[in-house]
Amino acid sequence: MAISLSQKGLYWCCSSTGLSNPKRKRHVNIRCHPLFISPTRLTIQTLQCQTGPCLSKQKVISCHSREAPVLEARSIEEVYEALTDRLLTIAVSMKDSKSKYIVGVAGPPGAGKSTVASEVVCRLNMRWPERELMTNYTEKPAEIATIVPMDGFHLYRSQLDAMEDPKEAHARRGAPWTFDPALLLKCLNTLQSQGFVYAPSFDHGVGDPVEDDISVNHCHKLVIVEGNYLLLDEGVWREVSSVFNEKWFIDIEIDKAMQRVLKRHISTGKTPDIASWRVEYNDRPNAELIMTSKKNADLVIRSVDL
Repeated sequence: MAISLSQKGLYWCCSSTGLSNPKRKRHVNIRCHPLFISPTRLTIQTLQCQTGPCLSKQKVISCHSREAPVLEARSIEEVYEALTDRLLTIAVSMKDSKSKYIVGVAGPPGAGKSTVASEVVCRLNMRWPERELMTNYTEKPAEIATIVPMDGFHLYRSQLDAMEDPKEAHARRGAPWTFDPALLLKCLNTLQSQGFVYAPSFDHGVGDPVEDDISVNHCHKLVIVEGNYLLLDEGVWREVSSVFNEKWFIDIEIDKAMQRVLKRHISTGKTPDIASWRVEYNDRPNAELIMTSKKNADLVIRSVDL
């Protein structure tokens, strides 16, 4: 089947010629964001979220059948705008002022999870007041979105010290078993049931979590949780994943991600030899495990260089 695409406003018009009747052309208008395009094999899929208000049956174009839709763009700015537009549409459809729409963003180290989450939240909080001032408010409304990083749910160094092999525990810090997913699950359940919660952050200077450092308030309709293992389908992580209304996975080649992580280690003062050892001994095995969870995503986002 030959497929061509032409942009018409918010529609992409697909013209296809069936092999059984080469003279007959079929035109299909697909209402979707123009960026939900993969340049390889094209199949139409329906993206639906687990619970809560969303872009119900939003049709997107994906490169693989029976897999999550793929977001590809020419620049990182287009990625930010597409994701911001998506969540703004969801926020508008939320009638209950106390409800939360929680998005889990996963991906290997170096994929850009923190950057994407921060940028999308920043843009949501800039654009929401503009919209609300035009429609409902005379005063500037509160922020609509916030981030809860998974970093705050690291085990404390003292907890690693108490393990059977403390040296190995510290060397593998960042592996799934060096986090406290039960605490993360409790935090998310509290957020859903009460509409607000205090979450821990992580002090990289000290190397330990800081309790109750992040305040998620009633005004935050949209909450983005970002971290490596949020889509793992094992143990308590599976329960954590089930809380999210929508699950994103930032996809990147592992070698490219490890190059970024290596530079990050060196920038924090590690020697190149120690940084390389850290990548091969800890970061790469973690990344390989994380990549297996991509199949659990509702949306796959191709990593784009900044």
